[in-house]
Amino acid sequence: MSILDKVVAALTPPESDEDRANARARAEAYAPRAPWSAMVLDHHRQIDDAFAAVKVATDADTRRARLKELGALLTGHLEGVIYPPLSDVGDTGHATMAYTEQAAAKMQMGLLERMNPMSEDFEDKFGHLEGAVTHHVYEEEGKWFTELYASAPDADHAVIAKRYSEEFNCYMSGGDGAAMFGGVSNATGAPQRINSSKDLVHRSSAPQT
Repeated sequence: MSILDKVVAALTPPESDEDRANARARAEAYAPRAPWSAMVLDHHRQIDDAFAAVKVATDADTRRARLKELGALLTGHLEGVIYPPLSDVGDTGHATMAYTEQAAAKMQMGLLERMNPMSEDFEDKFGHLEGAVTHHVYEEEGKWFTELYASAPDADHAVIAKRYSEEFNCYMSGGDGAAMFGGVSNATGAPQRINSSKDLVHRSSAPQT
């Protein structure tokens, strides 16, 4: 196991599925005051679906395609919009940790892309990555974002939402994000195309089934 593997493995989530569900529910409650929250939470759901799609792929080509879609979602997480305001409200430590964890996950993705996607080594490394990302999402939804919700004034929430929308639309307008961003269907594993941040808000406000 490489040093990077050990770092990522150390982030395997200690929290339960119930803990994560409760954290997400609390985060959803802030959406009316912090409209950017709905966009971020929907992005998190897409990442969850993308991990599942990689795991259920039954051949190498499909798994590589699903992995590439997951990589686009992780790259497009737009932490540069959310973490600076988190630092501004006095939580520099969490903002720095968030950047570090994001960087580790993206490095792990780069290594996975070079491996045989049907090998045991791939599945082991992929499991470490999923655990680290799952824990990172839990930290965001259950702790870090809560501090931003509570500390930032309404005007700042509006600015964050505007920036997130602009950056997301820019990401969607070209490259891998335009082709692949949007997660995957739980039923089919096929990509779900989302064309703008307005679609994200629409999906976030729709009933979850």
